[in-house]
Amino acid sequence: MPQAIPFRNRAHEVTRVEAFSDVVFGFAISLLVVSLEAPKTYAQMMEMLRGFLPFTICFWIFMDIWFEHHHFYKRYALQDKTTMALNTFLLFVILFYVYPLKFMFTLDTQSIMGQRVDLPPGGAAFLFTIYGIGVTSVFWLLAAMYGNAWRQRAELQLNAVEEIDTLERVYDDFFMGLFGVISIALAHTRWVAWAGMVYFLIAIPKTIVPWTMGNKRSKCEAAMLAETAA
Repeated sequence: MPQAIPFRNRAHEVTRVEAFSDVVFGFAISLLVVSLEAPKTYAQMMEMLRGFLPFTICFWIFMDIWFEHHHFYKRYALQDKTTMALNTFLLFVILFYVYPLKFMFTLDTQSIMGQRVDLPPGGAAFLFTIYGIGVTSVFWLLAAMYGNAWRQRAELQLNAVEEIDTLERVYDDFFMGLFGVISIALAHTRWVAWAGMVYFLIAIPKTIVPWTMGNKRSKCEAAMLAETAA
């Protein structure tokens, strides 16, 4: 359903912070590449193809984060110290997150394909912990960035629907990060097998939050349009 009142972009050109962030995201994605050289043998070709699915999953995860990061700066154009600090930590986590993320999805792919996955005792709990810390850090940092924009809503002159859109991003990113915490907790119990499966439940807040905030936005749009017409 198209929005009757779109979110106004406050940035009209790429800043140095955005340009630097784009370089970091690009570098992170380049680290996911299986090999920088074309395969020269059949074995090398098969090895490259086995790494294609984990690469694809990780690529789209990073692109999803990049799109949200891009929309944040496009919408708010914030350059304050808090935003700069949060963005710096976010980029740090993104770079650290590359190899653990790829390793986790490589193991998942091997398991799905019926290949043997050997882990030492406690290895699964450790991997789910590292992965969960990455998930929680990325999305709670994004939630904090949107929360900072919400805190400055008066200075940014956000209208009522823009405030709702901002809060929607705060809630959405908060719940995304919360699943990392839940996964870590499960990883250190006898239900460690559910530490990975729990991420499928993300579909619940991904449905409830947009539906709830979408209804609020529709009512707010109607009120604003009625006020303008009057």
